[in-house]
Amino acid sequence: MSILQPLGKGDSDRVRRELSVLYEVSNAMRTTLKLDQIFYMILTALTSHEGLGFNRAMLFLVNEKEKFLEGKMGIGPHSGEEADRIWKGIEDEKLSLEDLLNSYDKFKRDPESKLNILVKGIKIPLSEEMGILALTILEGMPFEVSTDKAKEKVSPAIKNALSTDYFVTVPLKSKDKTLGAILVDNIFTKKPIAKSDIRILTMFANHAGLAIENSRLYEETEHLSRTDWLTELWNSGELQKTLARELEKSRIGDKKLSILMMDVDNFKPYNDSLGHQKGDEAIKTIASILSRKSRGDDFVARYGGEEFTIVMPNTSKKIAETIAERLRKEIQDIFASHTLPKGVPHLTMSIGISTFPYDGGDKDNLIHKADIALYEAKRAGKNRVCSYNASLGKGFLGLKKKR
Repeated sequence: MSILQPLGKGDSDRVRRELSVLYEVSNAMRTTLKLDQIFYMILTALTSHEGLGFNRAMLFLVNEKEKFLEGKMGIGPHSGEEADRIWKGIEDEKLSLEDLLNSYDKFKRDPESKLNILVKGIKIPLSEEMGILALTILEGMPFEVSTDKAKEKVSPAIKNALSTDYFVTVPLKSKDKTLGAILVDNIFTKKPIAKSDIRILTMFANHAGLAIENSRLYEETEHLSRTDWLTELWNSGELQKTLARELEKSRIGDKKLSILMMDVDNFKPYNDSLGHQKGDEAIKTIASILSRKSRGDDFVARYGGEEFTIVMPNTSKKIAETIAERLRKEIQDIFASHTLPKGVPHLTMSIGISTFPYDGGDKDNLIHKADIALYEAKRAGKNRVCSYNASLGKGFLGLKKKR
């Protein structure tokens, strides 16, 4: 006698619905390569009433460099009252799964939900003693937390943040690699999560893992096309786009914007004497200083060769001069400690500054004025900061600078 039993009508309908959801969401995920939008589609499908219908869904990804599991996004209510309000709104507006999947832009514009904020604050080391989520990654298999013994293996970070007693985790896989994990629960409805739910959830997670991996590869390729290969700073092409965008924002908001054009002094004799490897190391050291010591809103780029540029939104000339002087001194002090062959000068930095709207109204003019100021800093003896003023432009012929 066969151990296989025929599916009843209810089971058959449920399987068809689940496969339909899987098909619809897989198609939706093919329409975008934006990682956050992929996350949103995955979690929306898991929590939608027309999707798999879990109360809450959370997504975590492995940070391979730091060996941590990091919370990326959570969708679902944080309290019973919020659950009633959200579910009633969906019912009243008769929102389909397709409607919800297409609501990513609205999700981005809305203030983050409490659950999303909590999930993004979770960071768990990848070791067995760190509980179920870490084990989901390390063992690459789903876990159902329903017994007291299983609950003892839940990490305090998850227990305290999510206040959930009963949940299921499944790994997100791409081929043989585990990228992260999904956690779902029914904290408000208390509906049991059946074995069949875990099966379809695992199947769904496998599709999601492939979509995430494709998106990450695309974003990595996109990022590499916008950055400098040696320093990992933004490249000159990205600088041009960012400066144009920030100038337009400054123009609309009636705000100042300053740019620093920076050139490494004495680089040619340094590079010729010590070799290209030491020259590259020096460029990377300077790039690291500029990146670490700049403010969060500043945009640091390698302009080319030994030249760097910093775009400083909402920054007056006076503030730009203060920051530029601090960077100049930091670079001077770092390289002054290096022992060099006789006759090889130490590396320093000359910096030219221009400010919108006083020195130029468009990106090309602003860069040109900062370059004039940089030329003056070089002419005056190097290793100094010089701001543009009208008198400088009169003597500048636009000839290539000797550096």
